[in-house]
Amino acid sequence: MSTSNETLPLACTIMRGGTSRAIFFRAENLPTSRPRIEKILRNVLGSPDARQINGLGGATPQTSKVAIISLSEREDADIDYLFAQVDITSELIDWGGNCGNISSAVGPYSVNEGFVKAHADGSITPVRIHNVNTGKIIVAQVPVFGSRAAVEGSTYIAGVPSPGARIDLDFLKPTGSVSGKILPTGNLQDDIKLVDGRVIRVSVVDAANPTVFVRAQDINMVGTELPTEIESRQDILNVIEEIRGNVAVWLGLTKSAERASAETPGLPKIGFISAATDYVMSSGEKISRNDIDLTVRMFSIRSPHKACQITAGIATGVASLLPGTVVAEMMTLKPSSSGHTEVRLGHPSGVMQTVVHHENGDPAQVSKVSVVRTSRAIMDGFVHVPRQLLEDIK
Repeated sequence: MSTSNETLPLACTIMRGGTSRAIFFRAENLPTSRPRIEKILRNVLGSPDARQINGLGGATPQTSKVAIISLSEREDADIDYLFAQVDITSELIDWGGNCGNISSAVGPYSVNEGFVKAHADGSITPVRIHNVNTGKIIVAQVPVFGSRAAVEGSTYIAGVPSPGARIDLDFLKPTGSVSGKILPTGNLQDDIKLVDGRVIRVSVVDAANPTVFVRAQDINMVGTELPTEIESRQDILNVIEEIRGNVAVWLGLTKSAERASAETPGLPKIGFISAATDYVMSSGEKISRNDIDLTVRMFSIRSPHKACQITAGIATGVASLLPGTVVAEMMTLKPSSSGHTEVRLGHPSGVMQTVVHHENGDPAQVSKVSVVRTSRAIMDGFVHVPRQLLEDIK
């Protein structure tokens, strides 16, 4: 294709995965140098800029993401998937954890790009995904049509207005994704003393991503607030980030709680929780307490999440089955004797279901967590990148 002397075309695909969106690249089309990759990603997304007006980013944490895909050399995986969270207003790119929603688009992309051969029309093509960030394996069951990932279907997920083809995801052995332990601090609950003197009790659980749980009442919230209201409460945003920063120090992700926003904005995840209760979603529709087990309000890169991250949903599901966590104390749910326990989480856009599979009757021995998502390939094409960043790539 034609281009100017100043830029070169870089093939990419825009994919929706669950309630997030990302730019997908084949690893072979990018340099091997991480600093050069980061320069390319900032250029492509349009960061740093609150509007990302000069790039493909959507000016929200849920739409400022990148997935880099290649064939895997591992015996237990077909695909290597490297995730990047591109900060909107700074030059930081966070490689520390995974995005569960974007994980649901990796299987379809891999089928469409020929990394994995599609099975017969109307069948399911399994794709074994190695998330490079965490070292964990995810298995996606991808429906196919016309040798490509199917898009049309009848499955709705909260936060996406249209139905799509159902994709079943199994996150295998998700605990200890970053810290190596299900309870990174070794405790079911820990106390954090804030600068204003208050002591806040939290639970930190590492499953899919390390996640911090705070009781809504402990930070003077009800628990059913919607993102627009939370965004208007700078005092709450500051408290949430102060708590998250302290836990980031515990996890060894930064040496200073004050530097956590700049150095590790994506990890750990954090949210406040409350008991199952009736509430009104962002859409104006009502959720009944009978349809959920817990009410959650999660955060993503210093902002309230419009729904709930898949990885946060996995961590919440695991935490709910660990007696003594602040999550479990909010619930009446008990681990199923079948070894498969469904956990229903009420978030601002609806309800997320996760199924926690535990072994030997022990909820701490998690073999996998299952979720259902949909995905869509939105666009294939080329993005124009400064020539000096690409010209020596074969």
